[in-house]
Amino acid sequence: MKHEAVREDKRSTSRQTLVELWLVSTKLGLTSFGGPIAHLGYFHEEYVRRRKWMDEKSYADLVALCQFLPGPASSQVGIGIGVMRAGVLGGIISFLGFTLPSVLALIIFALILQGIDIKNSGWIHGLKVVAVAVVAQAILGMAQKLTPDLKRKALALFALIATLLWQTSYTQVAVILIAAIFGFLIYSKNNGNIDSKNQFPISRRFGVICLSLFLTLLILLPLVREVTSWHWIAVFDSFYRSGSLVFGGGHVVLPLLEREFVPNGWISKEVFLAGYGAAQAVPGPLFTFAAYLGAVMNGGIGGLIATLAIFLPAFLLILGTLPFWEALRRNQKINGALMGVNAAVVGILISAFYQPIWTSSIIEPMDFAFAAVLFSMLVYWKLPPWVIVVTGAAGGSILTFLS
Repeated sequence: MKHEAVREDKRSTSRQTLVELWLVSTKLGLTSFGGPIAHLGYFHEEYVRRRKWMDEKSYADLVALCQFLPGPASSQVGIGIGVMRAGVLGGIISFLGFTLPSVLALIIFALILQGIDIKNSGWIHGLKVVAVAVVAQAILGMAQKLTPDLKRKALALFALIATLLWQTSYTQVAVILIAAIFGFLIYSKNNGNIDSKNQFPISRRFGVICLSLFLTLLILLPLVREVTSWHWIAVFDSFYRSGSLVFGGGHVVLPLLEREFVPNGWISKEVFLAGYGAAQAVPGPLFTFAAYLGAVMNGGIGGLIATLAIFLPAFLLILGTLPFWEALRRNQKINGALMGVNAAVVGILISAFYQPIWTSSIIEPMDFAFAAVLFSMLVYWKLPPWVIVVTGAAGGSILTFLS
C-alpha cells in the first residue's frame, strides 16, 4: 500500500508539472510578440526570474546550444526547458503551448482574413514597441551575468559589430564558432561556475535515434519526392528542408519558403506577402508562417501538416543534442568555450535589438518615449509581461489615432 501511495503521489506530481508547464507555455504563446530575440526575453523573465526553473548559467548555455543548431532558436529553447522540467512529454507540451496559438491564428487568417491589411495597424506597432522594452531588459540582465570582465566584453563587442555589418545567414554561426575558439583558449583553465540545477532526462541512445531520424528524413524525402508524384510528400519535403537548413531565425526562412512555393505556382507572391504581414501580427515563433502557407494551399489540414514539417527538424535536433550537452558543458575546456559563446550571444542580442527590432519600432520621438514607459513598467515597477503587452497594444492604437 505504501509503495502504491508513493507511485500515485509521483503520478499526481507529474500531472501537476505537465499542467503547469502547459499553462505557462500557452500564456507565453499568447503574449510573446516581437520575434525570436524578444521570445528569449519573455522566457528569461518567466522561467529564470519568476519561476526559477533554471539558473542564469543553464539558460545561457541552452540559448548558446540553440544558436548553434539550425531552426527556430526560441522554439528550441522552449522545448529544451520543457524537457528539463518534465522529460520528452514536457518538451512536447511546452512546444505545443507556445506554438499552437499562432498556428491557429494564422490558419484562421489564411481561411478568412486574406487580403486584409493588418501589418500597419496601430496596435501592431504598439506591440513592436513592447518588444523593444522586453529585449532591452533581457540584454541588460544577461550582459551583467555573462560579460563581467573586459575579455568577454570585447568578445561581445566583436559579435555585435560582425553581426551588424555582415548580415548573412552564416555570420551568426561563424561568430559563435570564433567566440568558442577564443573562449577555449582564454578560459580553458578557468574553473568557472559549472554547477547546474538542471538535468536532461533523455538517454543518449534516444538522442542518437533523433539525430539519425533527422538526417534520414533530410536525405530520403527529396529522393522519395523525385520518384513519386504524391503532392503531400512534395509539400512535406519543402517545409522540412526549409526548417532544416536555416540559421538565424524566422526571418531567414522566408526567402527559402518563397523560393519553394512561389515560382512553381503553389501560391502567388501577393498572397505570400499578405501572409507575412499576418505573421507579424500574431505572437509566437515566425516559423508558424508555414501554417498560413499550408492552409492557403490545402486548408486547415495542410496548415497543421506544414507546421509539423517545418518544426520537426528543430524538435529532432534539440532532443538529439540535449543528452550530450550536460556532459560537454561540465568539461573544463568546453566550459571555457561556452564562456566565450555566451559573451558572443550578448553581442548578437544587442545587434538584433538594433536591427530589426529598434529600426522597425522606434520611428518617432513618441515611440521612444512610449518604449521608455513600458521599460520602466517592466523593470522598475515589476509589472507582469502580459500587462506590458496589453498596454503596448492599447497605447499603439491611441498613438496612431492621435497622429
